[in-house]
This record gives sequence, C-alpha cells and structure tokens, in this order.
Amino acid sequence: MIEAGWLDVVLLTLRVWAGVVMLAHGVNHARSLEGTAGWFARVGFRQPLLNALLSAGAEIAIGLALIAGLLTTVAAAGLAATMAVAFWTIHRFVGFFVFRRPDEGYEYVATLALLAFALAVVGPGRFSVDNAIGWAEHLDGVTGVIVYVAALGAAAVQLAVFWRRPADGEGP
Repeated sequence: MIEAGWLDVVLLTLRVWAGVVMLAHGVNHARSLEGTAGWFARVGFRQPLLNALLSAGAEIAIGLALIAGLLTTVAAAGLAATMAVAFWTIHRFVGFFVFRRPDEGYEYVATLALLAFALAVVGPGRFSVDNAIGWAEHLDGVTGVIVYVAALGAAAVQLAVFWRRPADGEGP
C-alpha cells in the first residue's frame, strides 16, 4: 500500500498537470478571442463571443485553482463540466480515439473528466492551499461528488441554453 506522503505527491502531480492543461487552453482561447468565438459559432453555439469569453476565463481560473490547490473540488468539477460540454458538442460524434480527424475522439476529454472526478472525491492532498487553510477535509468525499454532479448539471444547462447541433455539413 502506498504511504500517505506519496499519495500527496501523486495528487499534487495530477492536480498541477490538469491545471497546466486547462490554463494553456484558456490562454490560447483568450489570445484569439475572435477566432475562438468563430469556432464556437461553427460548432453550434449561440452568442459565441460570450461563450468564448466565459470559456477562456473559466479555463484560466480552473487551471490556476488546480495548480494552487485552491477550492480544488470546485475547480475539478469545473474541469469536468468543461469536458462534458466539449464531449457533447464535438468529440462524441467522432468516436473514442483522439487521433481521428477532423474533430478528434473523446478519449482525451473523458480522461480529463475522470481525473477531475478523482480530484473532487479524494481532495487536493497535503500540498495545497486548501489544506493549508483547513478546507481540504470539508470539500472531498461526498461533498466532492455533490459538487461534481452539480457542475455536470450546470454544463447541461449551458448546452440547453446556448448550443444546437449545426446542420449537416456545418460544424462537427
């Protein structure tokens, strides 16, 4: 069985890597907000500029929070919600494998969503801001599951309000 100290190292590694991935995506979207908005429009989002702005901001905030281990459960749930939207709007149409073009399969987004579930339930570990301020033990376990499921509900609301599958030949 793994010692508790090593589990903390593993959680730190997973949290930081997921945070770097989200931060990079958010910065990339923010750098080209008009291009991101155009892409959102092509894949069926109403109010694409608003969705691009919110997506970039959320991805940056999620990434920074995961890296720091601050409100880790909420950040992990946000990661899962982001991946759920990506899955539903793009990746599910292509199949499992990420190397299938032009839109890529869902193995990548599913892996990040499951990593987010693990972080939401297990918590951030000892090397986190949450632990330093005494929040870690209040945001994991059942609370993590509840927050995770609520975030998936928020993703469903975003999809219901803003997304319609484009007609054949347009978008994914």
